Amino acid sequence: MSERNTLARTAHDLGAAAWFGGSLMGAVGLNGATAQATGSTEALRLASVGWQRWAPVNTAAIALHTLGGVGLIAGNQRRLKTQDEAQGNTAVKTLLTVAALGLTAYSGALGKKVYENRDDAVAGVTEPSTVTDPDLASAQKQLRWCQWAIPAVTGVLVVLGAQQGEQQRPSQQARGAVKNPLRS
Repeated sequence: MSERNTLARTAHDLGAAAWFGGSLMGAVGLNGATAQATGSTEALRLASVGWQRWAPVNTAAIALHTLGGVGLIAGNQRRLKTQDEAQGNTAVKTLLTVAALGLTAYSGALGKKVYENRDDAVAGVTEPSTVTDPDLASAQKQLRWCQWAIPAVTGVLVVLGAQQGEQQRPSQQARGAVKNPLRS
């Protein structure tokens, strides 16, 4: 039977949930709502301000998720040695976390470029118009992709976290110990 990791699991799961939920709400709610702005420059300005306000909370969520993940790995060393499924899940989650971190950082850099060009004419926050500066248009097109990739990847992280919780059931751990008796 494994020990409880309530604090680490809570940090891990709440961080992932905020990262996922905030990015999805930003893409659907914030970027979507700015389409109702009175002009394209107003839309860019409002979206940029909203994302800037979210950035510190998102950074805290990412840190919380990462610290919780490290805590879970540390608290489950024995289980990770015996349970192949837990090893695989942890490896995939680590790779996806790195990917989500990269996407988030890249999205932030693109958002900064959009903010710096917030007075340019655009069709929408992530949609250039025919007169949009080519550099801004490129950033917008990449940002349109990132705004959906981040919640997709972080959503998978939430699912894999739930799967890891299921892998801690005694029957799952016993199966790993029987399958790998020398690693127990």
